Amino acid sequence: MKEMMTKLFSGSFFSEPFSTFGWRDILDIFCLAALFFALYLFVRDRRAGKLLTGVAIIVAIFVISEILDMYAIRFIFDSFFSYGLIVLAIIFQPELRAAMERIGSVPFNGLKTIASESRDLAASKAFVGTVVEAAHNMSLSKTGALIVIERSTKIGEYISTGTIVNADLSPELLCALFVNKAPLHDGAVVIRNGRLLAAGCYLPLSERHDIFKGLGTRHRAAIGLSEQSDAIIVVVSEETGTISVAYMGELFREFSAASLRRKLFELMRRQEQKEN
Repeated sequence: MKEMMTKLFSGSFFSEPFSTFGWRDILDIFCLAALFFALYLFVRDRRAGKLLTGVAIIVAIFVISEILDMYAIRFIFDSFFSYGLIVLAIIFQPELRAAMERIGSVPFNGLKTIASESRDLAASKAFVGTVVEAAHNMSLSKTGALIVIERSTKIGEYISTGTIVNADLSPELLCALFVNKAPLHDGAVVIRNGRLLAAGCYLPLSERHDIFKGLGTRHRAAIGLSEQSDAIIVVVSEETGTISVAYMGELFREFSAASLRRKLFELMRRQEQKEN
C-alpha cells in the first residue's frame, strides 16, 4: 500500500503503463475503434439495433445477478450462455450474412462522420403536407402507391433493395415515381428525415392469415413492414383509390386528405411520446 501511494504521488503510477507504449499499440487502438465504428454504422440502419438493445439488457441482468449472487437467475443464464453464441448467430443470421458480403466492398470514404438525426415533431410536420397532397392526388387518379415514413427503427436492409434518390420531397416527385410504367413505380418509396431517400424498395410481406382477402400485395407489404418496425406506411389502392395507413401491425383505411393529415400527426406524436 505504501509503495502504491509513493508511486501515485511521484507520478509513476500513471506513467508506467505508457512506458512501453509504441506504434503497435496505436495501430491496435485505431483498428479496434474502426471495427466498433463500422459495427455501429452497420447496426444503426438495421433492425439489429433493437435486437442488440435486448441483448444488452440481458447481459446487464446477468451482471446484476452475479453481483447480488442470485442463484436461480445465474443458473438460467449459465445454461443460456453455454449456447449463447449459437443463438446469437441464428438471430443475427441475415445481418451477419450481409455484413460478410460487404466486407471489402465498402470504401473507406463510406465511413462518414455521424450526423445528428433530429426526431423533433415540428421537423416531421414539414413533409406531412407533401405526403398528404401526393396521396390525395394519386387517390383521385387511382395510382397505386406505397410511401414509407421511417421512424426510430432503421430499415436499411429494405432500402438497399431499391434505388437511392436522396432528393427534396415534393408532391410532384412522389406522383411521378408511382406513375404506371415508370421505372420505379413497382415498390415503395422511403422518406428519412424529411427527404425522399429511396424508391423502388421491396418490403417484407406479412404472413398473417387474418388479412382481408381483398387487399393486394401493397397492403400486405405495408402491414409486413409495420410488424417489423415503427415506420408509418401510407398505401394508395390502385383498384379503388382508397388511402390506408399501416402502423405497428395495424391497417387503418378509408382516409380523406384531412383525416390522413390528422392520422399522420397523431401517429408521429404517439411515437415522439414513446421516445421521450
